[in-house]
Amino acid sequence: MNSPLGHPIIDTMIGFPADGSGHYDFIRQQAKDEQTRSEYEFPVEYMFKDVPQELSTADPIAVTLSEMDRFGITRALIGVGGQTGTEALRRYPDRFVAQVDVDANRGMAGIKDLVRYCEEYDVRAVGAFPCGMSPQVPINDKKMYPIYAKCVELDLPIFVNAGVPGPRLPFAAQHVELIDEVMYDFPELVFVARHGCEPWEELAVKLMLKWPGLHYCTSAFSPKYYPKAIVDYANTRGADKVIYGGYFPMGLTLERIMGELPKVPFRDHVWPKFLHENASRVLKLS
Repeated sequence: MNSPLGHPIIDTMIGFPADGSGHYDFIRQQAKDEQTRSEYEFPVEYMFKDVPQELSTADPIAVTLSEMDRFGITRALIGVGGQTGTEALRRYPDRFVAQVDVDANRGMAGIKDLVRYCEEYDVRAVGAFPCGMSPQVPINDKKMYPIYAKCVELDLPIFVNAGVPGPRLPFAAQHVELIDEVMYDFPELVFVARHGCEPWEELAVKLMLKWPGLHYCTSAFSPKYYPKAIVDYANTRGADKVIYGGYFPMGLTLERIMGELPKVPFRDHVWPKFLHENASRVLKLS
């Protein structure tokens, strides 16, 4: 395995090549602009360059695993529930780690499904996309509270998209300030903010200083664009709080990510924590 920095890597956001664009129908159903609804295959196409194209879907698991091996990614967090993710967990339990994605609009039916998946698989995390739920459910909404409570009960971290979403959807549900109330009400919760927290990344740093259980994941960002406030925080008091996440094959190639990663000005002691130690601790993989 060829890690660009000589450290093993745990990727906390990876996926598999898929036929067609049905995966993003839940976003198209909410969107009102014509490009998102009918023109873009990838709803955030306007933001990303060099989106991975023409990847083989004959064995999508093999494609992703080959890319992981190519760049030194020892383990990767994937969604469970779909056929490909379930098969990947069955075939390669030592390489893939299970995450259950939740929709707060489903109420107790969603909680029961979460528990069922935990009974069937070695689930290590929960995922939520507040702006992607239909209708949207803000991070601090009362509909989210049973999910947070169950995460605490099951001792699972929750990875939640925060900040202005890439898809052309309203952003209010993911305002970073909403995290403060959640951490106040659930001080035992391990909450990992995904997808940048922009334009409130400095607020995210303040909240991470305040709340021990709050972390930050770099998912969906090319390393060239990691927010300066996050890099500075990792280099000072936040070395244990910032976690690597990619975005293959949704919006970024691993070749681009790994090519840019060595140029990020992290201090030497930050790299092993960022690339694998923090994720290993949060996901309890040690």
